[in-house]
Amino acid sequence: MTPRAADRARYDRATAHLDAPVAIVDLEAFDANAADLVRRAGGKPVRVASKSVRCRALLERVLAREGFEGIMSFTLDESLWLARAGFEDVLLAYPSADRKGFGELARDPKLAAAVTVMVDDVAQLDLMDASRAGGTEELRVCLELDTSLRLIEGRIRVGALRSPLREPAQLAELARSVVRRPGFRLVGIMAYEGHVAGVGDAVAGRPLRSRAIRLMQAAARRELAERRAAVVRAVRAVAPDLEFVNGGGTGSVQHTAAEDAVTEIAAGSGLFVPRLFDNYTSFSGRPAALFAQPVVRRPGVGVVTVLGGGYPASGAPGRDRLPVPYLPEGLRYDPREGPGEVQTPLLGSPADDLRIGDKVWFRHAKAGELCERFESLQLVEGDRITATVPTYRGEGRTFL
Repeated sequence: MTPRAADRARYDRATAHLDAPVAIVDLEAFDANAADLVRRAGGKPVRVASKSVRCRALLERVLAREGFEGIMSFTLDESLWLARAGFEDVLLAYPSADRKGFGELARDPKLAAAVTVMVDDVAQLDLMDASRAGGTEELRVCLELDTSLRLIEGRIRVGALRSPLREPAQLAELARSVVRRPGFRLVGIMAYEGHVAGVGDAVAGRPLRSRAIRLMQAAARRELAERRAAVVRAVRAVAPDLEFVNGGGTGSVQHTAAEDAVTEIAAGSGLFVPRLFDNYTSFSGRPAALFAQPVVRRPGVGVVTVLGGGYPASGAPGRDRLPVPYLPEGLRYDPREGPGEVQTPLLGSPADDLRIGDKVWFRHAKAGELCERFESLQLVEGDRITATVPTYRGEGRTFL
C-alpha cells in the first residue's frame, strides 16, 4: 500500500460515520508542517496568517507551539473579533476603509492595544481620524513596503500591486507623518514578497520556466534584502522604538529569516499545504487539509460523478486555481466539464472501484479558502476524529 493509499484508508475509516461533503485536517500533518516552519525560520518568531487557516481552534493550536507569535489578519472586522476572543497581537495585513471598525478601535483600550493597522498613504490616516467618533485611544500603525522587482529601468515589474511605498525616503516621509500626528503610534514595517513566497519554482513538466522563476527569485531576494535593510534604517531614524519588521511567506521563510533587518516571519499556507505549494525546491510539506465529495453516479466504464466540488481559488483564472482530485490516486477531470457547481465527473481506472456513496478526497488550490465552503473541520488523528471545530463560516463570520 502506498503512503497515499494508507492515508485514504485512514480518512475513510475516520469519517465512515459521516456523509460527504466533509472537510478534514490531519493533525499529524498539520503539526509536522508547523514544526517545519519554525525550523526554517531559524529562531525568528512566525506570525500566523489567519486567512490561510480561518479556524479559531487551529489558530489557538498553532500559537500554543513554541516559535509562533501573533496573528496576521485580513480585515479589520476579523481583527477586532479575534482581539475580543483573547488574541493579544493581531497585525492587519491590508489597509481598511471600515469606518465603524476604526471607531470601535479608537474607543476600546483593549482592542487598541491588541490590533495594529496597515497604512501606505496619509489619506488612510485621515479616514481613521474622521472615524474616531469621539474615541481617543492611540492607534498602532504599521507601514507596508512594496517588494516588487523592477527591471529595465522600471519598465518590467514582477510582483503584486500592493503598496505605493518603495524607496527608503518614501517610507521615512510617511513615518514622520505618523509620529507627528496625535493619536497614532508607529510600531512596525511589513513587506510581503509574494513573487518569491507564493510562486513555486519547480513547475511540473516546465524545466525552462522553472529555471527562469528561480533566476528571477534569486535576483528579487538580493534586491529586496538590500532595499529592505535601507528602509528599516530610514524608518528607525524617525521611529527608534519600532517593535517589528515583518516579512516573508510560506515559500520564502528561510530566505527572509536570514535578513538581519527582519525580526519576524509571516506564514500560514504552509500549515495546510494546499496544491499551489507543491512546486517548491526549497521545502516540502504534507497535505493536511482535504475535503471529500460523495460519488452519486456511475455514468460508464472509467467514470464516476461526485456531488459538487467546483471550489475555485482566487487569483488569475487557470487550471492551477482548481482543486485537484487526490484520493484515490489516478482520477482526473473531464476536460470538457472540469469541477462543477453541482456535479463533477471524474475519469480514470480507479473510478471502476468506487461505489455510490464512496468518498473522493480533494485538495484545494489555496489554504484558508477551503473554510469558506464548510461550517466545520473534522480533526483527524490516526484513523479517528478527535474533535469537530467550527470554521469562521461555522461561527457565522464571513469577513470578505
